[in-house]
Amino acid sequence: MTALEDSQRIQRIALQRLESLQRAGVLQLPKAAVIEDPAEEPVDEIAVDSPQIAKEPALPPTKAAAKVTAAMKTTGQKTATQETAAKSRLSKCKEELALIQYEVARCTLCGELVENRTQTVFGVGNPQARLCFFGEAPGADEDRQGEPFVGRAGKLLNDIISKGMGLTRDEIYILNVLKCRPPGNRNPAPDEVTNCRQFFERQLETIQPEFICCLGAIAAQSLLETTTSVGRLRGQIHDYKGISVVVTYHPAYLLRKPAAKTETWKDIKILLDAMELPIPKRS
Repeated sequence: MTALEDSQRIQRIALQRLESLQRAGVLQLPKAAVIEDPAEEPVDEIAVDSPQIAKEPALPPTKAAAKVTAAMKTTGQKTATQETAAKSRLSKCKEELALIQYEVARCTLCGELVENRTQTVFGVGNPQARLCFFGEAPGADEDRQGEPFVGRAGKLLNDIISKGMGLTRDEIYILNVLKCRPPGNRNPAPDEVTNCRQFFERQLETIQPEFICCLGAIAAQSLLETTTSVGRLRGQIHDYKGISVVVTYHPAYLLRKPAAKTETWKDIKILLDAMELPIPKRS
């Protein structure tokens, strides 16, 4: 091969390299860069690494990538919308419960209860709780403090909620059939239950729980409008306007008859299973 032919071959290969670099997006070579004999290595394997060399332009997103991006945006919008809706519903629940509580505090339908009460006992807990504990009526401690289940029976209920279910009072909602304490802690009279029904039904309608645990005969019979005993109502799930209802003994009864705690534990396990909650480890 003559010197002229050899020079032409080198120029041709060098040109091929430059065209290849240009197609790859390389528009400028560093001053210190030296192109060695192109015959020593293939054109496609030339690598240039310098901050002065323009980077390869980003490729436009593919349709799949575009779909993923759109889906992420949509998911973000849905999440934001859901959060806004949840906050709005919580605000409405609180407002409605506050209105009902206002009406309860001014109720004078039951003359004897009004004359003997210190204050009404409305309810306490999460206004959007999955679970409501439904009791009978306030006792002396509840009448004094204005909150349901704060006496000895309340402490036992706290144990059932925390130790037996792994929950807290802040996660559930507690209310009673009656909002005023019957004198001498007697059982509620039928007309008193009738007068208070509008209030506890509106409470439950506002909270919209998935589950209700009735504590004792008065609570279960008043809610389910039945005369069936607690013994027969236990061990199964009942329905109240689409809400699952479990019946067990009242904590005050368990204080009088501790042996019944074993049966109550069975009821709580039925409730946990229905709520798809794990049974807490017992120490």
